Amino acid sequence: MALRGTFSSRAGFIAAAAGSAVGLGNIWKFPFEVERGGGAAFVVMYLVFAFLLCFPVMVTEIAIGRKTNKNPVAAFGSLGFPKWNLIGKVGTFCGVLILSYYNIVAGWALGYLIEMLMGNFDIGNQFSQAQVGAGEYYYAGDILKVVVYSIIFMWMTSYVVGKGISGGIEKAAKVLMPSLIIMLFCMVGYALTLPYAMDGLKYYLIPEFGEINASSIGGALRQAFFSLSLGMGTLITYGSYLSKKENIVSASALITLADVAIAFIAGLMVFPLIAFNNSGDLTNLVSGPGLLFVNLPNAFGSMGPGIGVAVGSFFFLLIAFAALTSTVSLLEVPVAYVVDELKVKRKKAVWLVAGVIYLVGIPSLLGNGASEFFTYAFKLPASSDFLSLAAQLSDTLLLLGGFFIVTFTAYVWKRENFNAELAQGFDGFENSLVSKFLNIAISYICPFLLGLLFIVVLLSNFFGINLI
Repeated sequence: MALRGTFSSRAGFIAAAAGSAVGLGNIWKFPFEVERGGGAAFVVMYLVFAFLLCFPVMVTEIAIGRKTNKNPVAAFGSLGFPKWNLIGKVGTFCGVLILSYYNIVAGWALGYLIEMLMGNFDIGNQFSQAQVGAGEYYYAGDILKVVVYSIIFMWMTSYVVGKGISGGIEKAAKVLMPSLIIMLFCMVGYALTLPYAMDGLKYYLIPEFGEINASSIGGALRQAFFSLSLGMGTLITYGSYLSKKENIVSASALITLADVAIAFIAGLMVFPLIAFNNSGDLTNLVSGPGLLFVNLPNAFGSMGPGIGVAVGSFFFLLIAFAALTSTVSLLEVPVAYVVDELKVKRKKAVWLVAGVIYLVGIPSLLGNGASEFFTYAFKLPASSDFLSLAAQLSDTLLLLGGFFIVTFTAYVWKRENFNAELAQGFDGFENSLVSKFLNIAISYICPFLLGLLFIVVLLSNFFGINLI
């Protein structure tokens, strides 16, 4: 285990794992999911699902990783069930696929930071919708800028991962996560001083119980699962670097709380900014990439050149930090596989894997307006461009991965072995209430919810059949 590296402290592990979960989705996706799902009522559902579904899956992944000290592909074989390595292979594939397009979006964020520093607030209008209603967007500037920004971001990610576990990932997380939280609170504090800020808060926080339906419940369930980096083996990988002395259960609870809290606080920042930009009118808002890359730059521009440059630059620095905490964990999963299984030295493995992933991401880079083929040739109910297709495919496979991970743990590896691993670092675990909850959750609750959600998402994304 020492040859693979380890986290040097509990705080470092929690910061790194929380950083893996916290990303761009916390900043722009969660607030609008809240609004669509009934405001504060959605928050309650999200919180319930985060602990009812996601917390047990997280504990399971970390336990498998720590027990085996292996990457996701080799972990199941190390437990004596090599046929189940397919779960890890699918998860690693998902990590590669996600990073291939996530790096492009992170490159946009880095580019916007530079544009904000230059006072180019019109960049939001240049990031235009390619086809009304299709959810396709393109960066209308020089495509070479997008290439350069995304290469820079991949280099930043690779530099951190190349430094190793304690000297790279852990060290960076200990700086990035506190900085991210401080910046987020600063932005919330400023946003709440703006005109119409209270209109934004009312829109975000006042419950609309009449809007709760099967669709909003499903939305809360999906958001909870996808926001915590589950199903792809990231936490199996991070767990493999964790000391036997650490309490997996309490660490998982803190990671879940951190992700939920940051997502909620992001809403306190985003909606006052949007309300300010729209003079208190929050009807017919554009969510997704349009929120982050169109509406907010316009809001910063309306603050005036001095304040707008400062606030806009600070905001996109925050976005870049959030993206980097996620891209680091996404790259570590395939790197761990190459280091462990192919016996390639870490630094060489990092640059080799990063290069391959960047090449895989070129269709996503071109698929937002630069190439007509990659923008319009992938017609599915939930996508038409390559980036959207990659996102829908990875989301669907992650749910399948989560389903098989908990099923494997409960019925193949067996609960008694799972409990024995969790008991290390947690005195009295086997007779505790949390032990009973986790065993019920991984045996019945999680397989049912994940299996149901997988079917719903598969039918919706690829066949246009909406069950909720």
